[in-house]
Amino acid sequence: MASIVMTTLPQFNGLRASKISAAPVQGLATVQPMRRKGNGALGAKCGDFIGSSTNLIMVTSTTLMLFAGRFGLAPSANRKATAGLKLEARDSGLQTGDPAGFTLADTLACGTVGHIIGVGVVLGLKNIGAI
Repeated sequence: MASIVMTTLPQFNGLRASKISAAPVQGLATVQPMRRKGNGALGAKCGDFIGSSTNLIMVTSTTLMLFAGRFGLAPSANRKATAGLKLEARDSGLQTGDPAGFTLADTLACGTVGHIIGVGVVLGLKNIGAI
């Protein structure tokens, strides 16, 4: 959908402008503004968010990451990853009341990584139009 636009474009010969032409330009296309599909994050209401697909993705990704950290499937303060990606126990010096040794730092780190994964999934699905 190209249209003819009347504009003045300066013509250059080297570094100096030579002649200004006011001829119609055929090669320019008009740019239509993009239509928004929704209100995005700014239009989220609490009533629409609880139980929505975005909420379920965030809860699931954060829960899975906390589960992986708590039950030894992910590195934590008391389990470091070796070069072969094996987890081996070590004493971090952090106090915990959890029998598995899951500390506050592990909770915050796993929750953060779970949120990062969830945001990536939500943004990816919104980009392809699945949400």
